[in-house]
Amino acid sequence: MRGIRYLFLYLSLMILFIGCQKRDMTSLREVHWDRDMCQRCKMVVSDRNHTLQLINTQNGKSYMFDDIGCMVLWLKDENIEWFSTAKVWITDASTGRWIDGKKALYEDGYITPMAYGFSANQNPQMLKNRDQNLSLDDIFQLIIKIEEEKNRRSY
Repeated sequence: MRGIRYLFLYLSLMILFIGCQKRDMTSLREVHWDRDMCQRCKMVVSDRNHTLQLINTQNGKSYMFDDIGCMVLWLKDENIEWFSTAKVWITDASTGRWIDGKKALYEDGYITPMAYGFSANQNPQMLKNRDQNLSLDDIFQLIIKIEEEKNRRSY
C-alpha cells in the first residue's frame, strides 16, 4: 500500500514538472492542414508551399495565413505593433519545409491561394528569377501597393 502512495506521489510530481516547462515562444506550432483557417480571409490552410505562421513572442499566440498577402494586410488592418519581435515561419516554395520568413528570399510569379503571387525560398539557387531576390520588407511594400492600386480601380 505504501508503495502505491509513493508511486502516486512520484507520478503527480512528474506531471506537475512537465506542465510547468517553459514553452519556446518562437517554435513552430502544429499545423492542421485543411482544417486551420487563415486569420484574415478565413479560408482553410491547405497549400503546403505558401503557408505562413506568425507567432507573437510576447504571449506565444500563433496566427495562420494561407498567403503572405493575407499576413501583410492583416498586420496593417489590425495595426499590429509587435511584428518587429514576432517570429515568422513560411513554407519554402521549393521544398515545402518551414523556414524563417524574416530571412527568406522572395520572388513573384507564383500561383498562390489569394493570388498575390509571392513565394519564399531559403536557397537562392532555387529562385526562378535570381535577379529578383526580394526581402520581406520589399514584399510588404509591394503588397500594400497592389492593394492601393486595387482600391483605386474600384472607384
